[in-house]
Amino acid sequence: MSTDVFQIQPGLPAPLGATFTGEGVNFAIFSRNATRVVLCLFDEAGKATQEIPLPERQGHIWHGYFPGMRPGQQYGYRVDGPYAPEEGHRFNPYKLLIDPYAKQLTGHPAWHDALFGYTPGHKDKDRSFNKVDSAPYMPRCIVVDPSFDWGSTRAPGHSFEDTVIYEAHVKGLTAGRRDINTPGTFLAMSSDPILEHLTNLGITSIELLPVQAFLNEQFLLRRNLTNYWGYMTHGFFAPDPRYLSGGDIAEFQQMVARFHAAGIEVLLDVVYNHTAEGSELGPTLNFRGLDNASYYRLADNKRFYIDDAGCGNTLDFESPAVIRLVMDSLRYWVEVMHVDGFRFDLCSTLGRTRSGFDRNGPFFRAIGQDPVLNRVKLIAEPWDIGPGGYQLGAYPAPFAEWNDKYRDDVRAFWRGDNGKVSAMASRLSGSAQFFDHDGRPATSSLNFLTAHDGFTLHDTVSYNVKHNAANGEHNRDGHSDNHSDNMGVEGPTDDPDITAARIRRKRNMIATLMLSQGTPMMLAGDELSNSQGGNNNVYCQDNEVGWVNWPEKDDPFFTFCQQAIAFRRMHPLLRQSRFLHSRQRLIDGAPDLFWRRAKGQAMRQEDWDDPNLKTLMAEMRMASGTPEYVQRQGALLIVLNTGPAIDIKPPKLPEGDRWVRRFDTSQEDAIAVTPGLTVAANAVVVFSHERQP
Repeated sequence: MSTDVFQIQPGLPAPLGATFTGEGVNFAIFSRNATRVVLCLFDEAGKATQEIPLPERQGHIWHGYFPGMRPGQQYGYRVDGPYAPEEGHRFNPYKLLIDPYAKQLTGHPAWHDALFGYTPGHKDKDRSFNKVDSAPYMPRCIVVDPSFDWGSTRAPGHSFEDTVIYEAHVKGLTAGRRDINTPGTFLAMSSDPILEHLTNLGITSIELLPVQAFLNEQFLLRRNLTNYWGYMTHGFFAPDPRYLSGGDIAEFQQMVARFHAAGIEVLLDVVYNHTAEGSELGPTLNFRGLDNASYYRLADNKRFYIDDAGCGNTLDFESPAVIRLVMDSLRYWVEVMHVDGFRFDLCSTLGRTRSGFDRNGPFFRAIGQDPVLNRVKLIAEPWDIGPGGYQLGAYPAPFAEWNDKYRDDVRAFWRGDNGKVSAMASRLSGSAQFFDHDGRPATSSLNFLTAHDGFTLHDTVSYNVKHNAANGEHNRDGHSDNHSDNMGVEGPTDDPDITAARIRRKRNMIATLMLSQGTPMMLAGDELSNSQGGNNNVYCQDNEVGWVNWPEKDDPFFTFCQQAIAFRRMHPLLRQSRFLHSRQRLIDGAPDLFWRRAKGQAMRQEDWDDPNLKTLMAEMRMASGTPEYVQRQGALLIVLNTGPAIDIKPPKLPEGDRWVRRFDTSQEDAIAVTPGLTVAANAVVVFSHERQP
């Protein structure tokens, strides 16, 4: 293969990318403004063997076909065209380019001045022109046959109502395990110890931080750090090579198959809002050299980029080429790699047009009509740093959304902040003021206490301030307002009272998460009391700081998290697609949500306005949607108490029925049935309406 000389034929303009037909390989690539597109072939040692201009152009698709070419062939592109930064064009044929549709890469770019289309240090900056060949420093694309024997495995197909998401990093979850081969890889993620841990915990879906090929930024390498999280994508189809133990993309497919066999869905955190090429002073890796003006949103002075992501550039989602690229990428991961959904980083960028954010913009319209993508889980991070970027609740169905209001309000409530009962009531009942419109379900609110970005749960109860000095940014990076509380000592402590208080607060917060209407998400390691030493921005900490610290013996907090998840699973009332409505908010049908004071009376407006109120009590019933009947059998009475111990008075029940304590965070065994109507200080208690035996 490596010494073959191939003859080119016209080929076809679709599909885009390098497609193995069984008898050869068809190459097709988009460029509106190029004057010539040259396919560069390499042997397995990375030595160039042929450079062949693609012979045909249909519209803006350049294409050619090579009979006899097989999977494993390495390639890249050189593209001719105008180099006129003020006009938005940055073609430079001295730069080897990655195919945006490449399914596999040989590695990562190696930082060198040759990667830049301009000459670094030149007085004209990016308006200069760099003739140094970048090929020795660039990865090559690899032609693949992505077919895989999936056998009898099927996607679990969990409804959002039944979903519990676990956000994890491929390396971060596995690097600290001594009983796993090839830690830090896709195969390690689906190893028996990890699958056993996740199934025992009770989660239904694992959400992986970015696994598409991404760049290690030069400024991090100069600090002896690295891009750990991976939010700097340059290959939207290729799994990142660092997660492949043997270089075969089938390892990703094998991981998915094993997760599916265990009943766990695989969701991907994807970054389509920007690329790794950065600002006008960034490298030329693919899009910039293929057709800068067609892929990126440019400023009025087209030399510069609009930067709504804070990473130097923004993809243009009013460009048909960008929409096609992203939709093709998403479909590939669903149809070929069998993933079950996506979390879209900085999703507001994907909906922004020249006139601002548009929930009916081109990307959302494309998703809504797509028969492949509108049946998988779609989750938006509903903000970016661009104009009007915060759009919580504004996304169209079928999107769910990360609800940061939930995170902040639950943390503040359990910290004991005054005046948080009303906000906590909203979060417990699904944040209806944001999501209850246009027929959206209650599961649209993706509730989380912690995520990769921020404190872990253990650090939330152990630190008042962030400790990010190791990132090399003088502790200026990361959020400063974390709604956290160290309970008297900053960081680790041997004080038994503080330790007990921290454990209780973590139990209360996890219980609240699992009792809330919406879709819950946990951060990997929270169930193990994982700490990052107070660092709330470990994006560059590919080490013990960023990795999950697996305890040598079982952590009792893991058992509690199991119980909380199991309790949610046992009670359909906590997993409803319809919003619950109190009498005050009811439009039609019977009320199924009752807010009560500790003595059982209905909450009044003055109670909601009381800044010193520390107890929230909610009676929830099954939502039937009819005025004639609301099921009360199996109703739950949920009590969240941040104050001292209280004796509550539950609402009266029909003759022969009773309220039974079924969950109590103040008890070592949270789901043991215990008598009495006392709610301990700083505790969550749930009573179930049951008929007397």
